[in-house]
Amino acid sequence: MAQYRQGDVLLIECDAVPKGAKRRTGVVVATGEATGHRHRFEDESAVAVYDAPDGDGDLFADVKFDTALVHEEHGPIPVKPGVYRIRRQREYTPEAIRRVSD
Repeated sequence: MAQYRQGDVLLIECDAVPKGAKRRTGVVVATGEATGHRHRFEDESAVAVYDAPDGDGDLFADVKFDTALVHEEHGPIPVKPGVYRIRRQREYTPEAIRRVSD
């Protein structure tokens, strides 16, 4: 199964969007808290993005045809058609496990 990483965003190919996932508007998968820069799919018509039904903060992307994951500070990552689970990198602190801030 394919995997793609761009900064703190990881795409992991999977079999299907889970039942109960809610479709989002747009193709932004992460926004930097400090910079406001966005990890997003280049071609909005190529992708449907969903919130995970379990509420863990992960997303799913159903990519219908070739597109790219783009970001202002990273080179574009070509993404092939398929379904992907999208995870943000996490880090440990004594207080809690949290997402990495961009």
